[in-house]
Amino acid sequence: MKKLYDGRELTVEHLIGLGGQSARKSYYPELSDKIDELETERNRYKWLFDNALHGIFQADLTGTIVKANRALARICGFPDKDSMEAGLNFAHDLLFSEHEFHLMTARLMSDNQLFLYETRLRKSDGSAVEVSMSVLLRQRGDEADIIVCVADITECKKLQHRMLSMNEELEQRVEERTSELVQLNERLLQEVETRQQAEQEMLKAKESAEEANLSKDRYLAAASHDLLQPMNAARLLVAALQERNLPLSEAELVDRVHQALDGAEQLLTDLLDISKLDQDAVQPEVQSFSVERLAEGLRSEFEPVAEASNLTFRVRSRSLWIASDPRLLTRILRNFLSNAFRYTETGGVLLGFRRRGSMLAIQVLDTGSGIPADKQVAVFEEFCRLHQKLSRRGGVGLGLAIVDRIARRLNHPLGLYSVVGQGSCFEICVPLTVPPAQPQPGTSLGRVSDDCGFTGKRVLVLDNDPAILVSMQALLAGWGCDVVLAESLSQARAACDKRALDLVLADYHLDEGCRGLELRTWLNDTGREALPMVMLTADRSDDSRRAFREAAVHVLNKPVKPGKLRALMTHMLT
Repeated sequence: MKKLYDGRELTVEHLIGLGGQSARKSYYPELSDKIDELETERNRYKWLFDNALHGIFQADLTGTIVKANRALARICGFPDKDSMEAGLNFAHDLLFSEHEFHLMTARLMSDNQLFLYETRLRKSDGSAVEVSMSVLLRQRGDEADIIVCVADITECKKLQHRMLSMNEELEQRVEERTSELVQLNERLLQEVETRQQAEQEMLKAKESAEEANLSKDRYLAAASHDLLQPMNAARLLVAALQERNLPLSEAELVDRVHQALDGAEQLLTDLLDISKLDQDAVQPEVQSFSVERLAEGLRSEFEPVAEASNLTFRVRSRSLWIASDPRLLTRILRNFLSNAFRYTETGGVLLGFRRRGSMLAIQVLDTGSGIPADKQVAVFEEFCRLHQKLSRRGGVGLGLAIVDRIARRLNHPLGLYSVVGQGSCFEICVPLTVPPAQPQPGTSLGRVSDDCGFTGKRVLVLDNDPAILVSMQALLAGWGCDVVLAESLSQARAACDKRALDLVLADYHLDEGCRGLELRTWLNDTGREALPMVMLTADRSDDSRRAFREAAVHVLNKPVKPGKLRALMTHMLT
């Protein structure tokens, strides 16, 4: 199109700066080079278009094919590309459905592209060819056309069909083999059912045994309070007698009764703990304590046993401290010593302590008949008694089995060294530790001074057992306390309202399902949070301990040891 400029017609040469002859001469070489490059590039793309392996064609939005290459003609069975460019329509002539073309066009208008679209094209002879197409929508001003790249996937489809056929054959063979296996499994199931019936019978027998064992454990746990109550009353009465100035012979008898009660209490408590060990309900309370304290307690307990058996008993203690549960460890050593005295007829028993690096080996040696090497593992099993004649002094063969159970719970290695005819050595290894900076309360082995500083202190004792109240009255009065007794919560509340108190000693389990902690709650609600309180209980369950911690009360387990009670009262009343 030509335009007028100053009365002259403007040409393309004027617009690009080549209007004058001089300008054309200046830019003509460069322009000619650019035109040659463009022609070369055009020829290269045309060659790629004509010789591409995949079919390529250009069509307008009505489907009329404008350009096509030789590969497309070959795929569609046409003699050459010119025959495809002679008015051939993509929607009518190549696709089997014109509706499919409209769907493709709609997707192109939305996404501008369509990749790996699989369909069938109609060949020149009317047959179908499987193809995969990638379609692009190209905008050129107000006009638009589509560029389509076509790949023949006929062989891929045939391969898929062959794979599908092979898969069907394989599935059929698998079904046949499965049918054979099902028949074989049915025969095996018949055999398994017979075995399962036998296993079910064995399982029922095992469950019955376990239920019987659990019933025993539950009975022991439930009876612990009733078993320990009379033991607690007896211990308190003996402690009250020890506080009095008795003749020497009678004082010795009281001490003997005290030792017997102490041993019986410890055995009863250990029996309950072993029941909990079977249920994994016992958690060791590891603490640091003196070896001398441990040795002295065992010496005083077993010296009368040695005298009655006409045996010597030596203790070689060490000034060391160990970390363990003192109650469970004492239970193990008491069992070792009891067996040593039971199975030794002449000679004696030695309790020794050997240091091995960071561990302390506690050994019990005897001059008994010894244990054969092939029986040294069996002695730790239940109901194992090697010497029936010598075991007439007591024991049912559970002691060492209990020892093994406790030692595994404490993680303390056990050892056994024995020679037949010369004696045996049982040992347990315990980790050493350093002594605490301050002495532990209530660890003194001697008698406490009569001057406790309790004179005039008003102490309320709450317990539903009259025998306990009588025992506590005798013990606390001997210490100079002004004792107030209560058998129920209502009596305890009345006593608190009547007079000011310095300390409350309360039983946990009371009559009619009441709990001693209810008194603590009532005291807090009435503004007496500062009144100290100690729970005296035989309940050692985790739930009870958690309740005591939440209520912030001190706890002493029954049977109450007077020394521990005196030490705790001194701490709370001073």
